[in-house]
Amino acid sequence: MNETERASSEDRTAPAPGSRRPGGRTARTRAAVRDAVLTGLAEHGYPALTVEYVAEHSGVHKTTLYRRWGGVEGMVADALALAGEDAWTAPDTGSLAGDLRALAHEVADAFADPAQAAAPTAFVAAAFQAPRAAESLRAFYEQRFRRCESVVDRAVARGEAPAGTDAGAVVRAVSAPLFLRLFVTREPVDAAVADQAARTVLAAVEAGAFTPEDAASTAEAPNGPDV
Repeated sequence: MNETERASSEDRTAPAPGSRRPGGRTARTRAAVRDAVLTGLAEHGYPALTVEYVAEHSGVHKTTLYRRWGGVEGMVADALALAGEDAWTAPDTGSLAGDLRALAHEVADAFADPAQAAAPTAFVAAAFQAPRAAESLRAFYEQRFRRCESVVDRAVARGEAPAGTDAGAVVRAVSAPLFLRLFVTREPVDAAVADQAARTVLAAVEAGAFTPEDAASTAEAPNGPDV
């Protein structure tokens, strides 16, 4: 089978956007498209990103891009899916206070450099304009937050957090005020803001704010008279 036949055969058997297939030409093509999408989002934003741009910067013919991804929306969604396949793990500093602070600082640091922040900011913007991008962004953060839940599980085991603490709610609460500033009020986010977010969530955890209401009520109820 010559080179053209191999490429044609691979095109016909290409996986659906977002699915995994290890190694080979398909993996290289997917990575090249991802890199071109990230560059295009950073330079021009989602509205100006075109299939022609991705084809030029990835070296993948636009007919292949349309066949595999269906267009810009599919390529953006797959770029997010590919980002979610990384090996990132939550911090483990030895304390809940340290872990929450580390999580908050990761968000602040990621958006501190305008050049570094351009692509993730464009992903968020794309999610408001394209349903598939919104679904992929939600899936990306759901997976990322699940990885962070170990921070709370360890804290409960160490006795730093009440049993029954909602780990998912805790890790979302750390980044929520930072994302509010970044994407809604457009205020700056720095180390001081990150520290404040971490301290606020830590105090709420220790106060039982992230435990079920019935469990908190039982824990706070005064003891009745002895019988």
